[in-house]
Amino acid sequence: MSQPTGASYEHRPWLHWLTAFSVLSLTVETAHKADIGLEAPSAVINHSLMLIQRLQELLQNGNASDSTIKVLTINSDEVRVFHTHQLLLALQSDVFEDLFHNQTVVTLQESADCAQLFEKFIRYLYSGEISIQLNQAITLHRLASKYHVWALQRGVREYMRNHLATESSQGHVVGWYQYALKVHDEGLQESCLEFLAWNLSTIISSGEWVSVSDDLMVSLLQRSDLVLQSELELYRAIEEWIRKNNPDVPIIEKVLRSIRYPMISPAHLFQIQKQSLVMAKYYDSIQDLLFQTFQFHSASPLQYGKYFDVNCSMFIPRNYLVPSWGSQWIINNPARDDRSTSFQTQLGPSNHDAAKKVTWNMLFSPRWLPVSLRPVYSDSTSGAVQSARIEDGRPRLVISPGMSSSDFAGVSFQKTILVIGKKPQGKVFVKHIYSFHQSTDEVPDFLANADLQKRTSEYLVDNSLHLHIIVKPIYHSLIKAK
Repeated sequence: MSQPTGASYEHRPWLHWLTAFSVLSLTVETAHKADIGLEAPSAVINHSLMLIQRLQELLQNGNASDSTIKVLTINSDEVRVFHTHQLLLALQSDVFEDLFHNQTVVTLQESADCAQLFEKFIRYLYSGEISIQLNQAITLHRLASKYHVWALQRGVREYMRNHLATESSQGHVVGWYQYALKVHDEGLQESCLEFLAWNLSTIISSGEWVSVSDDLMVSLLQRSDLVLQSELELYRAIEEWIRKNNPDVPIIEKVLRSIRYPMISPAHLFQIQKQSLVMAKYYDSIQDLLFQTFQFHSASPLQYGKYFDVNCSMFIPRNYLVPSWGSQWIINNPARDDRSTSFQTQLGPSNHDAAKKVTWNMLFSPRWLPVSLRPVYSDSTSGAVQSARIEDGRPRLVISPGMSSSDFAGVSFQKTILVIGKKPQGKVFVKHIYSFHQSTDEVPDFLANADLQKRTSEYLVDNSLHLHIIVKPIYHSLIKAK
């Protein structure tokens, strides 16, 4: 084995270990090749767990250690000492390899949370295994990133993405989002943002709501996929957030202007104007939006659309859970038979359309086969040349209007299906959202990856499929008045 440039065996004693290991590997490989020529039956003897246990004992007892790590806690006199082995550290981390380049004792300074978990982190380097709790994820991700332990970093990130729905006393998703934003982890950032948007009504009623930062609040309010009871619920939650956080005036104005006031009924808007201290203080900042809103509610949407732009976010509903926008549908034993139901929604958010209803018919089929999997028959007497198994099918959901399309001229509908999951603690959350438009009655990829045959399916709650169907009317300007 050649000697690395700029380094010596004396400076890197772990190279002796690596050399010995290479010789041993070569001997074992040669013996293995010799065994291949024999016809005797082969077997695998796996003592990997024993090896991991021995490696952990090296750290625990300090046997044959050739290096020392001293971890100082910032703003504290506490010092943690670890007798380590350069070979094992260098195999996992190029940062540790560089730190031990010309020395055998390394002193590190860590924050209190990192210092507290440093032993757990070091043990991972010896065993490849680590246990994680919700409140430890950020710290372990920070340590893995700092010391370039990329496998651990990926593992912790995946843990965080898989445990967004896990219940915690103080909430953790907002904190994880802020951390992902800080370290520029766009994948984790989007996962957190999506979870918060899809479960906003639950977040609003938790202690996590007041910890939402200015940037996160602005990002959330720009989305149309927020799941909450109503826009009125969102306005009142924003009021509480402003009172508790007292953000700068430009942020308050930006947040208040992100409320979709046309989605709030005139009766509730009058009540807000009369009772809301936040509205009274910042009325001048949103006066133009309120004026537009009352105009929108006072006229027919088609008439309003001739003079004003209705194709903007202000007039697009979010995912509202109140009955006037959709219906819950619980399907027991969804792997068995076709089911159908119907429900009604309000034609549109305008007060002019408040009394007009649209009937929707729904069909659920658990074993629909896509065209590519349907049986193909030939002209010969041999019959089918291809057969399809029931388990090859996938669930199908069709939502179609029970009325003539002429009854809602100038309005198209976006249909949204919320799939409800169950947390380990028993509470439910929005697991997935499917959306499609009026151009088709069917969700193209509905539950494509779900296995409803298994009672343990993550898409089932108590052996039932829990859906919430939302119909969102979208107004269109047909003829512009000159």
